[in-house]
Amino acid sequence: MSAPPLITAPDSALVADLYPSPNIEPRFRGLSPSILVLHYTGLESIERALDVLSRPDCKVSCHYVVDVDGRVTQMVAEEMRAWHAGVSSWHGETDINSASIGIEIQNPGHALGYPDFPDAQMQAVTALSLDICRRHGLVPERVLAHSDIAPSRKIDPGEKFDWQRLAAEGVGFWLPPEPVDGGDAGLGPGGDGPQVAEARGLLARYGYGVEEAGPLDAGLAFVLRAFQLHFRPGRVDGQLDRSTLVTLRRLVEALPDAAVG
Repeated sequence: MSAPPLITAPDSALVADLYPSPNIEPRFRGLSPSILVLHYTGLESIERALDVLSRPDCKVSCHYVVDVDGRVTQMVAEEMRAWHAGVSSWHGETDINSASIGIEIQNPGHALGYPDFPDAQMQAVTALSLDICRRHGLVPERVLAHSDIAPSRKIDPGEKFDWQRLAAEGVGFWLPPEPVDGGDAGLGPGGDGPQVAEARGLLARYGYGVEEAGPLDAGLAFVLRAFQLHFRPGRVDGQLDRSTLVTLRRLVEALPDAAVG
């Protein structure tokens, strides 16, 4: 079988450079993009990121990389399956690579200091995301963080990423979070009761992969952390406090009926 063709032309007018990655294949099961996943590279430089994302031995890739100055590089054609999501799920779909487009945002990540995302970079990510969503008809609630789809493994793009700014421009689903009460530590590992059951149900309705029942275990703590990273970044601890639960309720209540049916 011949290798899939490498990208030769950009899919978006916002692309400045092409840097083809061979780590691609056709999308499985006839799936087309219905999810946009935002990552950070977790690498020290754009040069290192492009190298890793294009090396066959690394077995990773993405559709786009956005540098700190806002320059956009495309590595994989949108029609192809890039290898950016890993083991992940959303609303029961476990082949996120076939169902998504992936944008890597150049940032060294938490292990290397986790600097702020510069304004030029945020502008470019917003514009590119809006362009992708419009062309593919992606709904706001399916613009996700890597941490949303893989909460036990990933924390990117992290608590500094400005989801509110994206939503103000029409990208992604977001509501102002309930303020954190410093005196409310919330429920931790082993916590149980109606609030835990409600949180599990609401998280599942939004799309997170959670078990239907049980106390607040490690798996639920990872999902709560992911939710906080995206929607309640004021305190990211995986605890179920009032602020987290109220924010989650409001978010699910505000979803279109089709998204929670």
